[in-house]
Amino acid sequence: MEKIAVPPHTPNISISVVSHGQINLVSLLLHDLTQYCHVSTFELILTLNVDEALPFALDEFGFPIKIIHNPKPLGFAANHNQAFTQATGAFFCVMNPDIRLHDDPFTILLAGLHDPFVGVIAPLILNEKGIMEDSVRRFPTPLIILCKALGRCKNSDYVVNDQLLFPDWVGGMFMLFSREMFAAIHGFDDRYFLYYEDVDLCARLTLRGYKVCLSPKSKVIHQAQRTSHHNLRYLRWHFASMIRFFLSQPFRIIMSGRLAKSIQTSHVFKLL
Repeated sequence: MEKIAVPPHTPNISISVVSHGQINLVSLLLHDLTQYCHVSTFELILTLNVDEALPFALDEFGFPIKIIHNPKPLGFAANHNQAFTQATGAFFCVMNPDIRLHDDPFTILLAGLHDPFVGVIAPLILNEKGIMEDSVRRFPTPLIILCKALGRCKNSDYVVNDQLLFPDWVGGMFMLFSREMFAAIHGFDDRYFLYYEDVDLCARLTLRGYKVCLSPKSKVIHQAQRTSHHNLRYLRWHFASMIRFFLSQPFRIIMSGRLAKSIQTSHVFKLL
């Protein structure tokens, strides 16, 4: 992987946050970062996906904040890829505006990225009641989607304890990459407007031989409103992204490899 030069005297972590009418949540997140994190180690790139006034002054915080004003709304992938072009840190963090911190999640996560085979790392995502969210999963398949649609397959895909976990994919509400890694895989696929960008990115990392990592000792709170679950437009985006992923080359290659491995394993057991 080609090394990308990082200018001297720059923040160690560039955090990308996109606000789509969520600037009050962003304000809470900025105060969390100020309270719990070493503010001299990062910068924040705030993308305003719609026009909204800032309820805070940019010099109110002890870290630099770069503002991107979109003339028209962009999708999740395009917004974070755009922010990456403005990032100067050695690490790039994608974070939702509805994430809340109760301590510094970065120290543990950065330690996990010392493993050169880890392509992306994420903290354990908890809801406001402290219950683990379903943000670490196996790659979806049409059969799994059907099972969930019928109200089955409700159990978690993985058993999570205090040990590092290497799932198929982690949710895009909080992902941390090295700068070189995010550039090497060309970031998110802009063709996904909303949903499945994180699944696709983790699939492409897997095909390159890198691991997706969850660090359960690092925890954050996700204040998800989930109003989009009842919005027909969001449901259309979700369905379109799902179909795009199922028709994608990364999905076909990974599923073909797993099917071949399953058949081979079954054949060995028969021989035994």
